[in-house]
Amino acid sequence: MPSGTPPHAGTTQPATVGVLLAAGGGTRWRGAGHKLAAMLPATAREPAQTVFERSLAHLLDAAIGPVVVVTGAITVADLAAGLPAAEPDEGPVVEHNPQWESGQITSVHAGLRAARRLGAARVVIGLADQPFVNAEAWRAVAGADHPISVATYDGRRGNPVGLDEGVWDLLPTTGDEGARALMRVRPDLVGEVACTGSPVDIDTEEDLHRWQNS
Repeated sequence: MPSGTPPHAGTTQPATVGVLLAAGGGTRWRGAGHKLAAMLPATAREPAQTVFERSLAHLLDAAIGPVVVVTGAITVADLAAGLPAAEPDEGPVVEHNPQWESGQITSVHAGLRAARRLGAARVVIGLADQPFVNAEAWRAVAGADHPISVATYDGRRGNPVGLDEGVWDLLPTTGDEGARALMRVRPDLVGEVACTGSPVDIDTEEDLHRWQNS
């Protein structure tokens, strides 16, 4: 799957692209391997999957448009086993962020670069270590009409976040906050979207064990 090849080549350019950030090093994780490769148990609706696989599956199930996976510490080869089989011009686009250690905003901009190549007018961005953000949350944020749309869970802001093309150049270029810095200085652009599911991060072994035993 070439990293620069747009999916659905030759078709109408998408209005919305889903971006899954999977670039971080997982510095709080003390278990074997990377946290995104840790296994989650099967549920009544889902098979046993890695953290990454479940996060990606929810975004793909949302069917909001083409999907971009931003990598960094984890390479394309590391993630390949978790990416669903696809025709050469379909499926997720992998965008590597060589600056991933400089902060999350660099991965956001990597996702935006891919979205621009795809001709998108809007992106919806989420994190690969939040596997309980469900497809309904992705769809709800994608369907909102605010320049910046942010998912809320029991009244608290989380992910994913939707960004219209008109605000992309307003985002900071440094830092580890994603779009939160822009939301603080431009609250007039922000609309909240009540969502189901959970934005809980899998950052530590304790986080994983809590969900494995729930």
